[in-house]
Amino acid sequence: MPPSAAVERDHVTELLFIRHGETDWNRLQRFQGQIDVPLNAAGELQARRLAARLAADPHDAFYSSDLLRARQTAAPLAAAWRREPAPLPGLREQSFGVLEGLDVPTIKARHPELWARWLEHEGDFELPGGESLVQFHRRVLDTVRTLAEAHAGLRLALMTHGGVLDMLWRAALGLPITGLRRCEIPNTGLNRLRWQDGTLVIERWADADHLEGLPPQAPTKAGER
Repeated sequence: MPPSAAVERDHVTELLFIRHGETDWNRLQRFQGQIDVPLNAAGELQARRLAARLAADPHDAFYSSDLLRARQTAAPLAAAWRREPAPLPGLREQSFGVLEGLDVPTIKARHPELWARWLEHEGDFELPGGESLVQFHRRVLDTVRTLAEAHAGLRLALMTHGGVLDMLWRAALGLPITGLRRCEIPNTGLNRLRWQDGTLVIERWADADHLEGLPPQAPTKAGER
């Protein structure tokens, strides 16, 4: 390998971000946020398919959100790699405060003012007890930056959530953090990025080939990630 190529590789961290498997609350389109919700049967099958696909490709380091649905998704892969993921709260879903655990009809009935404000997608709007988009985006990017710089030249696998992936998509493409989500984020989808010179670059997004033949996933709505 030419010396210049070795130097370039040392400055690049390869990042494999994976969304957790399906939960019943995904199907019900409830705001999960940071509540511990277990995988359903479909999510458990997705996690096993994921592990079978990646079994022969262990990464240098393995991290997971410490929320239950992420840890359960990581478990079959951890067994295949014989490496437990390090729990990392920075990879958690956005906190939605008082709306967590509620579906949209219930929110409209109980918190109509908050729902109206939520639909405006303002970056500084903070639900009671929750995180604003600005706070969430900062937390996600600070976590990824710290990991990437601490593992320069290595390959990292990270189990996380739909909202986190949305923030990474926007950061990599230079898009505003406000407004509706525009990227596909399937359960257990593989999202390959790299950290190079302080910048995120998308290599491949929403790769879910390992789920071929399974029933269609529920569409992702705001809050049920």
